[in-house]
Amino acid sequence: MLRSRQANRLRLRPHSPWRASASAAPQVPGGKLAFGMLLANLLIAVAAYLLGSIPTGYLLIRIFRHEDIRAIGSGNIGATNVLRSGGKGLGLATFLIDMLKGCAAVYLGRLAAISLIAHGLPIESIRNIEALAALSAVLGHMFPPWLRFRGGKGVATGFGVFLVAAPLAALAAITVFILTILITRYVSLGSVLGSASFPIFAFLLVHGDRPPFFIAVQFIVAGLIIAKHAPNIQRLLTGKESRFGAPKRKPEPA
Repeated sequence: MLRSRQANRLRLRPHSPWRASASAAPQVPGGKLAFGMLLANLLIAVAAYLLGSIPTGYLLIRIFRHEDIRAIGSGNIGATNVLRSGGKGLGLATFLIDMLKGCAAVYLGRLAAISLIAHGLPIESIRNIEALAALSAVLGHMFPPWLRFRGGKGVATGFGVFLVAAPLAALAAITVFILTILITRYVSLGSVLGSASFPIFAFLLVHGDRPPFFIAVQFIVAGLIIAKHAPNIQRLLTGKESRFGAPKRKPEPA
């Protein structure tokens, strides 16, 4: 009799209320979960890319001066060329808007990651999503489809994305950028040194979760900005680079 009661208890244990509620909880199949994560990452990347691809300098010069910035100065659509073309206010506006679109891309990526977590998707790191949005926005700025993939050099947008993702490191790097320009009057040199210093500052100043992809994107973005300045680096080495505020030279390719 005692053995039969114990056997009945053992058979009833799996059907306790806790187990019933756990088994009743919705379970997302592995295949659908993987597809959902892939789709979410793709949508975040595309949205950030399109946001970054807004050609601020091109649009401002078109709207306010009825000119094509690509036919002026170096032909670049970034803030420096807009400024050198004679539009000081437009140059500042270009830098600020390019920076803000970078900030917006990463901030919206962060909100999307938080929303995905709330809906039960296993996001390993919010910083990975921020890094994906940051890289996509910078690529959009550098290679906008609207201008046949000939965009800016990514300094302002790169600063913007990391002002959200790694604010202290971004502020330290922009300080290097500004000090270099004040000392040498070479905007391109400031851009290169500021970009090169950013991963170092990120290593020193970013704390908490630092997944490998987040770190890799820091180097990738810095490398892309430096690569975009290859013609400027060549002119710096040959002494032909224009200093900020110097009399205009004959236009050279960007």
